[in-house]
Amino acid sequence: MNTRNQTLMVAIAIIIVIVLSAFSINSNDDEQKPTSITISASAVLTEVFTDMEEEFEAENPDIDVIMNFANAGSLRMQIEGGAPIDVYAPADRVQMDILASDGFVYNDSRKDFAGSYLVIIVPKGNVLNLTTMEDLSKPEVKKIASTDTQISTVGKYAKQTLIENGLWNNVQNKMIVGDTVKSAMVHVERGEVDAGFVFMTDVKTAKPDTIEVINSVPMSETIYYPIAVVTSTQHQKESQMFVDFVTGEKGSSILDQYVFTIPKHDLEGI
Repeated sequence: MNTRNQTLMVAIAIIIVIVLSAFSINSNDDEQKPTSITISASAVLTEVFTDMEEEFEAENPDIDVIMNFANAGSLRMQIEGGAPIDVYAPADRVQMDILASDGFVYNDSRKDFAGSYLVIIVPKGNVLNLTTMEDLSKPEVKKIASTDTQISTVGKYAKQTLIENGLWNNVQNKMIVGDTVKSAMVHVERGEVDAGFVFMTDVKTAKPDTIEVINSVPMSETIYYPIAVVTSTQHQKESQMFVDFVTGEKGSSILDQYVFTIPKHDLEGI
């Protein structure tokens, strides 16, 4: 074999090695890239699910959790519209029921994982001396913060209990509607309203010395939060792992830190 041919073969060999090395590097990059799953959850879960995201990713470094927080109804409509959502966790069973009836979630993955109850809050100092839900109908009460009564859990349950107690007609024109319970909380924190409806779990996340709880809201039904894997997910295994984490011992421990009620049953017994 002459020198020219040897040089050519060496050059070809080098090129082959370079190509194979590049392919190997790209393959390793693909293998190391974490699987991303998107969790759509009600805004009331912002703080607790952010903590869960950190703990879950620490246990599962090959999974990247992306959180999407909004009101329950808006999140449902995103899923119905084909948004790439893997897990749905609304603070409202009704929104989950709608998706389940149309086959948008895996029913065998669905569980109630937490619960809470409504309270009435006022700006720190309670200058109007409000103590009961009936006080909201007083003429000196001008503005009451809540959320959308159709697609948001707090707004829906607030309206329901006001109707049940014969107060809705007296207060409906006072309602200041925010997108989420977090926005309702901000109105009260800033003193922009006279009172507001929020979950008790939201009180823990309020800015220090900005609000007071005057009363819990009498409810005709318990508020439980369901979670389920969305049927359009491309990552069912990883999504189920997140659901299992939320409903498991570690998830329940984190929920307890944020004053959520932990159900002692799942939907199979309901």
